[in-house]
Amino acid sequence: MSNTANPDPEMLKNLLEPLLEDFTYWFERSQKLLSSNRIEFLTELDQQSLLERVENALKEVNVAIALFRVTDHQVGVDMATMRPWHTLLLECQAVGMRYYRNQAI
Repeated sequence: MSNTANPDPEMLKNLLEPLLEDFTYWFERSQKLLSSNRIEFLTELDQQSLLERVENALKEVNVAIALFRVTDHQVGVDMATMRPWHTLLLECQAVGMRYYRNQAI
């Protein structure tokens, strides 16, 4: 058996746990921004849609964290699952940067 088929739980913990915590942190920041501020360059519908996608992704990440912990770090998260989270974070980052840049003007 190869290590890729049976990843080391300690390695998974050291790599995956901080990544999942980062997703949680950035999704929570995005959620706060989108729910507390009117983003003028987005339509209200687009802002609400983005907020809903962030909240859904946050729930998914929380489920992944719970499964990861309950299995004592024996279960990883498939890249196909994380890819949309990463894409959403990039979208949120772009919105946040534009929002804060506009606030500074």
